[in-house]
Amino acid sequence: MTTILYGRPPAVFDVPTGAVQTSPLIPGATALEDLAPGSVDEAMIYAPPGVVERRYTLAMALRALKVGGRLDVMAHKSKGGSRLGKELKDFGLEVGETAKAHHRRCIVTRPETIEGLDAAIAAGSLRQIEGLDAWSQPGVFAWDRVDPGTALLAGVMPPLKGAGADLGCGFGALSLVALRSPAVTSLRLIDIDRRAIAAAKKNVEDPRVSFEWADVRTLPTAGELNFIVSNPPFHDGGTEDRRLGQNFIRQAAALLKTGGVLWLVANRHLPYEAELNAAFKRVKPVLDKGGYKIFEAVK
Repeated sequence: MTTILYGRPPAVFDVPTGAVQTSPLIPGATALEDLAPGSVDEAMIYAPPGVVERRYTLAMALRALKVGGRLDVMAHKSKGGSRLGKELKDFGLEVGETAKAHHRRCIVTRPETIEGLDAAIAAGSLRQIEGLDAWSQPGVFAWDRVDPGTALLAGVMPPLKGAGADLGCGFGALSLVALRSPAVTSLRLIDIDRRAIAAAKKNVEDPRVSFEWADVRTLPTAGELNFIVSNPPFHDGGTEDRRLGQNFIRQAAALLKTGGVLWLVANRHLPYEAELNAAFKRVKPVLDKGGYKIFEAVK
């Protein structure tokens, strides 16, 4: 029997042991896209909060299930759970629905035919975004636009040089700006989201780059880089977690050599100054505009 798991559901939902993890946010996980249709007996999905992303995930799991296979899916009631049953019924499915631990849980047995499967997969797939001139996918950070903070940082960042990294690179918008400098010798694009890395590979075609599907917080740190650029995340599973950005700052300092520079943008309300001052020799506030703040920090 083949069982797949998507994400990390709360333990109260009897998460299966030994299941194949398929979340794009867990480095090393198997991609749902790589599963052959009808190859899976059971699927447990901790549904993502975005509507298009969630429908895509459900559709990909249903495609992978054998006829008669079991889909067990849950979501927090405030993050799509209240709509989960209806969304599954829109696929023409019979749904058993319960409530538990502030979540909605739906159980489905896969029928022979499913309505709207291809349309949901097409809507949530990696594609070139009209008006953005870039590849991206629903679920990636700021997937269909350039984030305003990223745009501000791109506007004030000077030409960089040497070996660098883009921590939390997304689909590669900030990396493209950094690579305008011919003095950049190499650039590591690193993100915890497999979909972001897949998009960045299409958007950033430059012999100086490398791509890493990895958690920035657990990267080996050798102190070899000349520069780092970053618009770090501050949400984990839809909940604000300021420790994410603080961890990025500590990792950036550990990745840089003495004299290396971090260019960082953050939302104004995030308390990163103490972390920056503790990790770096010199910290300069460069810009405070539109709800964002930009720092240049030298190790």
